[in-house]
Amino acid sequence: MDTSIIIQIVLLLVGFVFLIKGSDFFVDGASSIASLLKIPTIIVGLTIVALGTSAPEAAVSITSSLTGSNAMAVSNVIGSNLFNMLMVIGIAALLSELLMEKKVLDFDLPFLVGITLLWAIFIIIGWDITNIEGIILLLIMVAYIAYLVYSTRKSGGANEVEKPKYDLPKSIFFILVGLAGIVLGGDLVVDSASAIAIAFGMSETLVGLTIVAIGTSLPELVTSLTALKKGENQLVIGNVIGSNIFNILFVLGASSAISAIPLDSSMLIDVLFMLFVTILCFIFGKTQDKYDKKEGAILILLFIGYMAFAIMRN
Repeated sequence: MDTSIIIQIVLLLVGFVFLIKGSDFFVDGASSIASLLKIPTIIVGLTIVALGTSAPEAAVSITSSLTGSNAMAVSNVIGSNLFNMLMVIGIAALLSELLMEKKVLDFDLPFLVGITLLWAIFIIIGWDITNIEGIILLLIMVAYIAYLVYSTRKSGGANEVEKPKYDLPKSIFFILVGLAGIVLGGDLVVDSASAIAIAFGMSETLVGLTIVAIGTSLPELVTSLTALKKGENQLVIGNVIGSNIFNILFVLGASSAISAIPLDSSMLIDVLFMLFVTILCFIFGKTQDKYDKKEGAILILLFIGYMAFAIMRN
């Protein structure tokens, strides 16, 4: 293998480390400041932590959008959402039955189906995601967060305030270091992934759907497996659904609001497959309020089959 390719692979891995650790630092610092301001723990989890876990995808997609790598900006979101639903839920379901929370099944999962359908409609209308459509997605995200905060307060679950982990100067330092890591990691991942794609004759779409998407989804996989180990099985589904919602509304919304993203018609297949998988996950959950080993195996096989299709299409 050419030395320059090895260097690009190393830079890609370094970029992933910066992204993941940067988002960890950012969440720790922001959560600590929220605690100092007496913001309830549950609201911090619904907003800061949720946005923080989508930070790697956001950094890659926004950087891609700014540099004109539109295919990677979108395929990163598609690949990440597919990996979350097919592999994270699939692996977790194989290891242990995953029970569905009523709120996730009745609201969050149908909401994810709805915004995925809206995204597909945006693409069909003009084969692109315009600035206006990006702003619409961001406004829906603001409304979604507002609803979560309102419903949590209404149910009386927004009273506990977590003790601050750090004082104010240290919290600000963590936020700044985290943001620097996210920005630097995003640049490294996009630049090195693009170089690898060119060297191996791969399209940006394929790289975004596979290498970049899996790399930026590592926080969700680690978080879900950790929750599973602690016996908190319901958190796995909530983590995946929440991440996918923020990927579409925040990551894609911010990327296209900054710079309109023209799309190749072939990408509609990817979006429609993602819509199919989201509906399938809803059906699996609705039938018996849980995911079992058989359904986990089906989801994993679907991911393997789709990756094979994506590689052959390249």
